[in-house]
Amino acid sequence: MTNEILKQQLTDKFGDELTEWEEPYGMLTFRAPAQMNLKVLQFLYDNEQLQFRFLTDLTAVHYPDRKDEELCVVYHLHNLVANVRLRFKVYVPVAQPDVYTATSVFSAANWMERETYDFFGVNFVGHPNLIRILNVDEMDYFPMRKEYRMEDPTRRDKDDEMFGR
Repeated sequence: MTNEILKQQLTDKFGDELTEWEEPYGMLTFRAPAQMNLKVLQFLYDNEQLQFRFLTDLTAVHYPDRKDEELCVVYHLHNLVANVRLRFKVYVPVAQPDVYTATSVFSAANWMERETYDFFGVNFVGHPNLIRILNVDEMDYFPMRKEYRMEDPTRRDKDDEMFGR
């Protein structure tokens, strides 16, 4: 299976709703509307020619400068038979970070979605147990968002010369 065949199958099914087609390092990458994530995942899983039945990873990225699409949920899928991987992304606003849960298609999505919620605040609608998994329950912020300074500028216990600055 080639990226061209995969792209053609997806285009035939979803038309021009899938955009931003790329092939970084040979991995087919595209963007889908957030409300379609479950339809795309189910199609990739069920299609007998495509057979993307392994969810390698699910995470998010915070783009604070992208108005109304600050959070990007990224899915990495693998067809183990043909040894083909793909990546697809959905963008949501940080004000309403709702994405449908993928747990009905991939049971492994359960913990990955909990981790993504824990660190980025993405609300996976329909998730069976969307609670924090690594951080304390009392935490009222999402630490992987780029809303905080990398270092405390008032620290005086570091010699910048030792760090090549």
